[in-house]
Amino acid sequence: MSKSFKNLVTGGLGFLGTNLINKLLNNGETVLCIDNCSTGKIGNIKESWDNKSFHFIKHDVLDPIDFNVERIWHLACPASPVHYQLDPVNTARTIFIGTENMLRLAQKCHARILLASSSEVYGNPTIHPQNEDYKGNVKIIGKRSCYVEGKRFAESLCYDYQRMYNLEIKIARIFNTYGPEMSIKDGRVVSNFVTQALKNEPITIYGDGMQTRSFCFVEDLIEALIRTMECEYSCPLNLGNPFEISILDLAKMIKLKTSSDSKIIFNPLPEDDPLKRCPNIKKAQKLLKWKPNISLEKGLELTINHFKKKLNLN
Repeated sequence: MSKSFKNLVTGGLGFLGTNLINKLLNNGETVLCIDNCSTGKIGNIKESWDNKSFHFIKHDVLDPIDFNVERIWHLACPASPVHYQLDPVNTARTIFIGTENMLRLAQKCHARILLASSSEVYGNPTIHPQNEDYKGNVKIIGKRSCYVEGKRFAESLCYDYQRMYNLEIKIARIFNTYGPEMSIKDGRVVSNFVTQALKNEPITIYGDGMQTRSFCFVEDLIEALIRTMECEYSCPLNLGNPFEISILDLAKMIKLKTSSDSKIIFNPLPEDDPLKRCPNIKKAQKLLKWKPNISLEKGLELTINHFKKKLNLN
């Protein structure tokens, strides 16, 4: 094997990857970042580029890679429906083959691996809030299925490797996350609303706006991921903020905080878009001694300031 690293982060140029890498480097750890640059951008890690503890390789997880690592943070895959629906076949292949390649590397290195799964595994839930034992209400042939079923199968594959090869696996079911380093073109609701509000463009709501979500600030989520990696629990954990808000109220809050003149307009709800999504985080609270600390109001203020800089509106 070639050079050794404490951490391998796949999809490290993305929103979560960038924030995670910054945290790991600040903790004095070595990091190998791999990304195929399909949605992530090199500029996202410009502050880490000269750090001797950091190394980047342009690489697609569809292809095997051989490094000696202790921790694998497997984040690689577009997470926004706008992006993962562009090429659903490639999305499904990235999740399945990419996860298998990382599991094989973990087996070879005797490394601990964390899979960034998703609240999408619950589909359009019939129980609320969702706990980890809920099996989900998933449409297996819909437009979102490439991602939803991909993540569900990736979790299954992880546990097959655990049973067969005694791998140390961690599963993080991540709920909606937002904050600095989000792309302006992320395509999800917080980035869309903030960008539209700052530009005084119409704020576009899909559906009647009564559907609800919970939003976790990225700093809180990264802390939860690190604690998940280090804990000895191997079953899936919900990671998110249980504070729930309607999409209409979120739009009004962002409009107020940006002093925007934007009008709120309504378009048809996309196919298979869930009506409610909120995590039960009792297991994470107990096992990780963790809970979100940053309120939605405070987190939105930090996010809005970040987007102002990106849009050169300061």
